[in-house]
Amino acid sequence: MNVSRKSLCYGLPLGAGTVQKQLQGFYLSKKQLLRMKDSLQAALEKGLKKQAQDGPGGLPMLPTYVCALPDGTERGYFLALVLGKTHVETLLLHLSGEEKQKAQIKKQTFAIPAEVKEGKLFEFLAKCLAKFLDDLGISEKSFRLGFCFPFQCEHISLNQCKLVQWTKEFYCSGVVGENVAQLLQTALKEHCKNYNIEVFAVLNDTVGVMMSCICEEQPCEIGLIIDDGTNCCYMEQIENIAGMENQAGRMCLNTEWGSFGQGGELDNILTEFDQLMDKECTNQGMCRFEKLISNIYVCEIVRIILATLSEKGDLFSGVLAPSLLTKGVLKLQDILDIIDHLKSSMACELIKRVGDTKLFHRVCEKVGLVKTKNFLTRQGLVPNNQDCSFVQQICQIVFLRSAHLCAAGVAAIITHIRTSQKRAHLNIGVAVSGAMYRGQTQYRETVQQTLKTLIPECTVTFVTSEGSAVGTSLVVAAAVRLGKLREQLSAILAPLQLSTGDLEKIRKQMRWEMERGLSKETNNVATVRMLPTFVCQLPDGSERGDYLALDLGGTNFRVLMVQVKSPQEGGINIISEIYIIPTEVAQSTDVELFDHIVRCVMDFQTKHGMKDRTLPLGFTFSFPCSQLGLDKGILLRWTKGFSAVGCVGRDPVELLREAVKRQEHFGLNVVAIVNDTVGTMMSCAYEDPKCEIGLIVGTGTNACYMEEMKNVSTVESGEKRMCINMEWGAFGDDGSLDYIMTAYDKKMDAASINPGQQRYEKLISGMYLGEIVRYILLDLTARKIIFQGQSPSVLKTKDLFPTKLLSDIEKCLDRGGQGVQEVCTVLEEKGFVITTEDAHLVKNVCQIVSTRAAKVCGAGLAAVVDKIRENRQLEKLEVTVGVDGTLYKMHPHFARQVQETVALLAPKCQVKFLLSEDGSGKGAALIAAVAHHKSQQKPT
Repeated sequence: MNVSRKSLCYGLPLGAGTVQKQLQGFYLSKKQLLRMKDSLQAALEKGLKKQAQDGPGGLPMLPTYVCALPDGTERGYFLALVLGKTHVETLLLHLSGEEKQKAQIKKQTFAIPAEVKEGKLFEFLAKCLAKFLDDLGISEKSFRLGFCFPFQCEHISLNQCKLVQWTKEFYCSGVVGENVAQLLQTALKEHCKNYNIEVFAVLNDTVGVMMSCICEEQPCEIGLIIDDGTNCCYMEQIENIAGMENQAGRMCLNTEWGSFGQGGELDNILTEFDQLMDKECTNQGMCRFEKLISNIYVCEIVRIILATLSEKGDLFSGVLAPSLLTKGVLKLQDILDIIDHLKSSMACELIKRVGDTKLFHRVCEKVGLVKTKNFLTRQGLVPNNQDCSFVQQICQIVFLRSAHLCAAGVAAIITHIRTSQKRAHLNIGVAVSGAMYRGQTQYRETVQQTLKTLIPECTVTFVTSEGSAVGTSLVVAAAVRLGKLREQLSAILAPLQLSTGDLEKIRKQMRWEMERGLSKETNNVATVRMLPTFVCQLPDGSERGDYLALDLGGTNFRVLMVQVKSPQEGGINIISEIYIIPTEVAQSTDVELFDHIVRCVMDFQTKHGMKDRTLPLGFTFSFPCSQLGLDKGILLRWTKGFSAVGCVGRDPVELLREAVKRQEHFGLNVVAIVNDTVGTMMSCAYEDPKCEIGLIVGTGTNACYMEEMKNVSTVESGEKRMCINMEWGAFGDDGSLDYIMTAYDKKMDAASINPGQQRYEKLISGMYLGEIVRYILLDLTARKIIFQGQSPSVLKTKDLFPTKLLSDIEKCLDRGGQGVQEVCTVLEEKGFVITTEDAHLVKNVCQIVSTRAAKVCGAGLAAVVDKIRENRQLEKLEVTVGVDGTLYKMHPHFARQVQETVALLAPKCQVKFLLSEDGSGKGAALIAAVAHHKSQQKPT
């Protein structure tokens, strides 16, 4: 064979002749291995989607329900029972839960009598455990057990799995199709009566191997066995597994990759010797991949090659020894002795140190030939040196083909993990066990080097496992810890999860407060102020002209020029600029604040050539005001972080006009002062005449709606209806919402700039939700439920979690794989040391806090829509809510949850939600337009 044809080195090339020709099929090029990698990856992904029934080619991809990985805080005694081919291993692991703990391990091995493999296996296992514990003589009597059961099973939970089929010469009747955990549990109760043992987990040996190395410096998320059989498992995002799309976190999947190739994917690399070996197997046509890799089959392939070439006269002078026709005559150690001659002699080591390389290779080759000749002689053959050389090379190419194929399989799994997480580079650990990998240096080096060739974009660290026993007990330890953690977390977060009864109570209380706010007699004590806005008409489409709008509702202040045209002329056109109001200005004085606002207006007019124009202006002022007319109001109190002195109790329009005079600017024609919620309603009413409610859920929250004037006694008006600015953020300030206030809400409230005020707003709006999350995480850290109990100092930073981050966390983790990594990266940049499990816990907290906010908001809105329905004495109301605010618009689930709550609590109302475009600024201009249009229609 021409050496240049090989992309990957198999050792020395074969000599010329028919032997070489017949073995060419064992040489696999890089192109072939890449094709096989892609094919196995496709089979893996097909198996993930459970598409195997659509045709051949999907791997089984069996869920193991192993979701929790050890984090070092586990404590207690944990048992492991590992069933092997010839032995049973029992192990007791004691973990103290202390940092840098040193595990205490006791173990014992029992040989399996031949008759047990066909008879009372579970009785035997129970007796082994009883003897093991009796011999230990410990006082502990209650244990949770992990059962390593190395056969293909279908799991429905961590400790419920049915045996699919026996292999490895086990044939116990009445077990296939049964729950093996229950069979063992029954046997333990009967034959291990001195102990209370709960079968807590049943897992595959490959999973045990992975878990045994999970606490290494490079955490292993792939488990690999290359032994009598071969298999691989890895940690997968749960939402990628068919049937589990709505669940979060990760789960270990048992690929059962030995079955790969049953759909014909490996046919193009099968040699005549592989096919001859397969015909001699009881499972002919099955486990194709395993038959090319694992040591039992590798040995058989070598035996069949030797027998076939001998029979053809190409080896041993055509003499076929009867031993070469005996199945199982060739053992793995025989192959290792034949090919691993580089470290088989102390003399070789001495020569190597001296530095005579040629002498070193000559001695090693001679030692190898001697071992080969001894083996062949024991088989009844009389080999010459050329025969021995050929046998060495035959063993090597079959052995290294196994290594190359194994590497291609691992490359497929790693590529799937990397691409599903959308990462350019992946650093990952592989826990590996088995005689093939441990037995020979060249095999290990070939697997690792081939991986570098096939997936250069990944860094793979191999960690050799001593077996699956420790990993099996760690599965139990981690699952117990996770179970306790979930119970604690559920109890801690339970007060934030409101029942339908709680929400109905909020709805009724809100309705009662609305009635009090509308009444002249009780308005002064109502927490929902129900302020008249003097906005009595909605846009009807006839409005035209150019209008100015100022929008002050937070740290971002907008100035807008709104051109209102007919739909044929393009409808509404907006030019706007955003200006920042620094915190020091927002918390300064009336003069500084309003002078800053006027300077922003002057800048806007200068930029857009409007210095000589005086346009009707609508002023969106998103703070609680008692309006005395459309263009006159009194500021009741500051919210949203504003605290400029000299403003409360005064008219913002008058403050604006005074600032204009100080700046010696030309006059502003202020037509209306508008709450942002009213502006939002008006903005949407221009698009939908049924929009009679405005809702803001952003930094703060508020609502407004069109009320019948007959129900309003706080103001006199000849109009039929008027928009009422509810100022519902203060709902609950009288203590009526205390029954849903948690300890976290109270801490957040106490640390706010307005303790005891805006209680409803503090349950809903984006300004406060992140602080509630932060206080919860502080508590969870103190309880050692998250971040391994290590509280980063950054967690004590106020406003660490802005609303956008909460929304982004839920969005990212909804996407799984890559999203999890994004969340981890963001939180790591903030100073957290975070695991994948921590990331999902953070999401869980964010989700519960935001869900409560949405439902509380929906309960209040349900009171509003149902009041409108009753006002008009309708059996069914159709109404539209105009909505603005970043929390409502940007959060992935908030809007849906608000809508579902309204539908639940106000079933007689059909409510449509319309997002406001350009928000309250556009609405303010439209209010100015409606007022201006109305004034022009009045008779002079």
